[in-house]
Amino acid sequence: MRQPAIFFGHGSPMNALGGPHADVWREVGRAVGKPKGVLMVSAHWETPGAAVTAQRQPETIHDFGGFPDELHAMQYPAPGSPELARRVAALTGAAPTEQWGLDHGTWSVLTHVWPEADVPVVQLSLDRELDARGHFELARKLAPLRDEGVVIAGSGDFVHNLRTWKRAGGEPYGWATQFNEAVKAALVRGDDDALVDWVGLAEDAQMSVPTDEHFLPLLYVAAQRQPGDDVSFFNDVIEGGSISMTGVRIG
Repeated sequence: MRQPAIFFGHGSPMNALGGPHADVWREVGRAVGKPKGVLMVSAHWETPGAAVTAQRQPETIHDFGGFPDELHAMQYPAPGSPELARRVAALTGAAPTEQWGLDHGTWSVLTHVWPEADVPVVQLSLDRELDARGHFELARKLAPLRDEGVVIAGSGDFVHNLRTWKRAGGEPYGWATQFNEAVKAALVRGDDDALVDWVGLAEDAQMSVPTDEHFLPLLYVAAQRQPGDDVSFFNDVIEGGSISMTGVRIG
């Protein structure tokens, strides 16, 4: 019954259309099977106070611009779960809402992980009133869900610096590689304090995390680690010099 906790480096919304990263996400889904539900924390939903989606059929939100019509037309009609939302609210104090749906941090990934859109999905927002430690402690309250058949997932990027991103591609910046490897090492050794205090993980860490919304979802996954849980990585590459696609599975 116990389900894994999984962080997805989602990168560009264009990954929703397919490609090598999407192929690996499909492999992740096949390995996990069909859980009872998914609780996703996405970099792209920030609120004052925690909120959780509670509708039976969440909207597919196209929260981006300037991309092909094909991408804007995509739908991911996975059901929601008011029951799971109530459980999350009971564990965390998050306020149930129908004023959000599935943003691209969620559906661009899950459209490949569970392409049949037959696994219920609930999103938990990033409470901007919390610091990193507060997010980690909130995440620990979600631990019972794994034994209730729910995958706890995060979607963001270890390294996310659009200002330095190289549109034409190219080798990763040294600081990006250094930080990405430092995050992986902290995850392997279970050093939660190092992840919470990410600024001290590597030199120039703030170049990799100029704003924290893409990093914080990782804390929700790291907080789920239990004794005996394996840690493994997938899509472990950095695109455009400064966007990490690295994903991690715990358990």
